[in-house]
Amino acid sequence: MRNLLLVFCLLSATLFAQAQPDAKTARAAAEIESKVIGWRHHLHENPELSNREFETARYVEKHLRGLGLEVKTGIAYTGVVGILKGDKPGGVIALRADMDALPVTEIVDLPYASKVKTTYLGKDVGVMHACGHDTHVAMLMGAAELLSKRKAEIEGTVIFIFQPAEEGAPKEEGGGARMMVEEGVLSDYNVETAFGIHINSQTPVGHVNYKPGGAMAASNPFKIVVKGKQAHGSAPWASVDPVVAAAQIIIGLQTIVSRQMDLTKEPVVISVGKIEGGVRNNIIPDEVTLIGTIRTLDRAMKKDVFERIHKTATSIAEASGASAEVEIQDGTLITFNDPEITRRLMPTVVATAGEDNVHLIRPITGAEDFSFYAEKVPSLFIFLGGMDPEMNRADAPGHHTPNFRVDDRGLKLGVEIYTNVALDYLGGKAR
Repeated sequence: MRNLLLVFCLLSATLFAQAQPDAKTARAAAEIESKVIGWRHHLHENPELSNREFETARYVEKHLRGLGLEVKTGIAYTGVVGILKGDKPGGVIALRADMDALPVTEIVDLPYASKVKTTYLGKDVGVMHACGHDTHVAMLMGAAELLSKRKAEIEGTVIFIFQPAEEGAPKEEGGGARMMVEEGVLSDYNVETAFGIHINSQTPVGHVNYKPGGAMAASNPFKIVVKGKQAHGSAPWASVDPVVAAAQIIIGLQTIVSRQMDLTKEPVVISVGKIEGGVRNNIIPDEVTLIGTIRTLDRAMKKDVFERIHKTATSIAEASGASAEVEIQDGTLITFNDPEITRRLMPTVVATAGEDNVHLIRPITGAEDFSFYAEKVPSLFIFLGGMDPEMNRADAPGHHTPNFRVDDRGLKLGVEIYTNVALDYLGGKAR
């Protein structure tokens, strides 16, 4: 990966200089900017949780049908797909936006702030677009409008994917990108490549960040159940103490990261977020449960980490006279930016945003289910600035927080990038 990045950086200046900005797209995006912002405000004020994006889906569907696109609905529960077939033969590119909001109560003083309330996991909560998915939907709606007006120029087909449940569907339901793929959103249309954008509240408006290869981490929840022998707290020698064994396992998991993995290759994160066991202060329980998350950015390292977690937990428990059951669950995959598609599409991004505004970044240990598209077809996923340029980054609110906010001025560039990437990829495919 280090050699790949080095080669990519050395080639970038030459490759990126070849692309030219599309003035027609810039003018058209400027003309509809106020509409895009209006769509975003409507969506922000009316957020819906994962797999419950019923009104959002209808809003998107109405817009796409109004543009004359072929539209499919009800994919992965509430997903919407628009199909734009150009007047000329060519390839197929998918552009993706996610639609769901989060169980977060908004505290930002905005005229279009969410007042929506619901029940989530038995608790009364607010609902908020606290990760910018409202901007993603609005930008892709804008790109669909621009591209539909240039149908005569398009050499191939553009698939607009409006996806539910990126933040995670209810366990009993499933959903998100995984289900969209399973239900044929790529295979039914012979999609060759997928492209996605994520707004970032801590990157200035007008700037774009990207990374070839592993850009965002795979996320895998895990559970370790440590089983011992219960006894009175005054006589610990009569017990097999799962609390002590669990504590040693937690330390052991961290030494996997600090002493066993080559972190010069890619980062690894193992975090225990919940410890549960016991009922009162003077009883050593017979069982303790650890729940946490694993983040990896390299497929081989991911497999290795899983094996080491299992060995570490069971060996430490056994050394204490206890036992440990390890369950590592399916999660999102590594969001992998295909190097060749990155090389092909980034010149368009650079030409659209300006060379000084595009930045190669380190990988992000957050996760994205865009990874399920990237697993099937060569793909590129980039990050778009949504922070007021006058704001200090240290003061910018983070994602998934009640004071999250993005600057509407960032949306126009997103519309342009979606549009130009589709036009350039399909045009290049024909040539």
